[in-house]
Amino acid sequence: MLKSNLYSIEGEKVKKIELPEVFNTAPREDLIRKAFRAVTLSLRSPYGSSPRAGMRRVGHNSGPGRGVSRIPRTSGSSRGVILASMVGGKSAHSPRTTKILTKKINEKERKLARMSALAMTASNEAVSRRGHRIPEGITLPVIVEDAAAKITKTKDVENFLESVGLLDDLIRAKEGKKVRAGRGTMRGRRYKQPKSILFVSTSADSLKAYRSLPGVEVATPDSLSIRKLAPGGQAGRLVVFTESALKQVGKGVQ
Repeated sequence: MLKSNLYSIEGEKVKKIELPEVFNTAPREDLIRKAFRAVTLSLRSPYGSSPRAGMRRVGHNSGPGRGVSRIPRTSGSSRGVILASMVGGKSAHSPRTTKILTKKINEKERKLARMSALAMTASNEAVSRRGHRIPEGITLPVIVEDAAAKITKTKDVENFLESVGLLDDLIRAKEGKKVRAGRGTMRGRRYKQPKSILFVSTSADSLKAYRSLPGVEVATPDSLSIRKLAPGGQAGRLVVFTESALKQVGKGVQ
């Protein structure tokens, strides 16, 4: 049975507690990537052109024997219309809103992927491979007293993270923010922000002071998704559980 330290908000080791059985799950990174891809692709919105796009023109075929190709043209002009093989015609294979964008995954695979992603939050190697900065000697996942969920000021949250040794990862996320390359800068996706710590408590409303920190996300045991546990399909996120939330994770994950 895996064990992890319980830390106080001052960063002191209070005791050792046993991790739930889910953290003994064998890692399946292939299923994690598969589940992440299925969830992410299913979140896409349908898009497409009008079925009548490019067809709202009147074109006449003048017939054979006139020395011009028999394609529909506007009256009194040589301008071709309607067909996709010419300038001014319709699009040949435009996107359609009827296309099925959702990707399916087996229920057992989805559950196993979520359990594997949870288990890999307890692996120092996997967390370091994701780029998180963790101090030597700290046990993963990081478990703190329930008093951490009662902090109401962001400055106090930063002091708490510094005492535990996780402030360096917050600085890494803050300094890693950069302007996105490409067209996304004009479409509401101007910046790219590295992911930092995921805080898990029994109530997300109690973690309002954590939300404004760069790269930080909050969740409850019921809302732990593959997109939060393994952003980009790569498992090993740095997760901080409150003691009560860890007990709920052990009961709720099947």
